[in-house]
Amino acid sequence: MYSTSDFKKGLQIEFKDQAWVIVDFQHVNPGKGAAFTRTKLKNLETARTIESTFKSGEKVGIPDVETKGMQYLYNDGASYTFMDQVSFDQVQLTNDEIGDAKDYIIENSVVNVTYYKGRAVTVNLGNFVELTVAETQPNIKGDTSGGGGKPAKMETGLVVTVPFHIAEGSVLKIDTRTGEYVEKVK
Repeated sequence: MYSTSDFKKGLQIEFKDQAWVIVDFQHVNPGKGAAFTRTKLKNLETARTIESTFKSGEKVGIPDVETKGMQYLYNDGASYTFMDQVSFDQVQLTNDEIGDAKDYIIENSVVNVTYYKGRAVTVNLGNFVELTVAETQPNIKGDTSGGGGKPAKMETGLVVTVPFHIAEGSVLKIDTRTGEYVEKVK
């Protein structure tokens, strides 16, 4: 069982007999009354998002989920296909099930796919990914590395604001939680 003090972004919980992942949470301690935790939850099966409030110290269950390392093969426009590294079985996840992860996965990369009740339901990413800059404006004389930035389109289509010295072909470390540039990979 998890308590509200264990809550963090990405934690998978069982609530109302369904599996949910915590998208966002906030511990609230009002001046008058009992403390509580306000959460935004995403259903692992339906991708529906709800907001819920838990009393401080309230317990929730641990869902019966399994995570497998799978290789991302391709996107056919309607779904994303992944292959199990051990059994070579293939599964498809829809655009809704993938969510924002589509901006961070490239073909042939290995990602963690979460299964709930024997069915693939979502993709879990690490906190950081390395992506190559596909398109950005060239450097302009007089631009400095501090103060501001320019948009750069990554190989997955994600657009990130980067410092002026970043050029096309550079490999960048991107934070998957915020979608922001972290650093240039050497």
